[in-house]
Amino acid sequence: MRYLILSDIHANRAALDAVIAAARGHYDVILNCGDVVGYGPDPNYAVAFCRELCRHTIRGNHDKAAVGLTELEWFNPVARTSALWTGGVLTMENADWIAALPQGPQEVDGFSLVHGSPVDEDEYMVDLSDAEAAASGAHTSLLFFGHTHLQGGFQLHRSGSRMIRPAIITVDDGSLWFMNPGSVGQPRDGDPRAGWAVYESASRTVAYHRTEYDIDDTYHRIVDAGLPEVLGLRLYRGI
Repeated sequence: MRYLILSDIHANRAALDAVIAAARGHYDVILNCGDVVGYGPDPNYAVAFCRELCRHTIRGNHDKAAVGLTELEWFNPVARTSALWTGGVLTMENADWIAALPQGPQEVDGFSLVHGSPVDEDEYMVDLSDAEAAASGAHTSLLFFGHTHLQGGFQLHRSGSRMIRPAIITVDDGSLWFMNPGSVGQPRDGDPRAGWAVYESASRTVAYHRTEYDIDDTYHRIVDAGLPEVLGLRLYRGI
């Protein structure tokens, strides 16, 4: 089975469409590590896509914020503005779908999906120490996560640990693997291209990918929606 792993779409229609076009023919099932909405100008489009085409979607912190499942006091002013705007434009049907999304970890065919970490869905795994601290919550040897918008991941082994750089990685049961496909809609690793990954269960390989998309289109849609301009400007630099 070939799994297209998505995360942090953040209501970026142009990026999502570009990823699906690039991945066409290379996957059987779509899985989603959360944050379908937030920041971007097309939350209803992103939700409709995930409702119809993703076999499993878990919730992210921005998904929770958009439907009132978390306090906004911990969000910065730009994120708070976006969450309130998103909540105001979501259809009732789409808001109800988001509100019902499960919390990770979600086990799928012997591996897991989480948003932040297996210990805390809102926790960031940015470096090895974060991954090592979260290892106790892992119940499968392979986990896909999002939240950081940084493509890559971590390999934890009894003889040592290392950061994973985007490439084609073969995983095994002798290590704990935390793999982040990167953000579809708002990369923050200095590469503005949309991030995604494909996991092939037969070969046990995770292949990381980047895809260019029409950032101008998303930028203008953000501005036209009345969202903070910085949300569009940051897309050009991938930060």
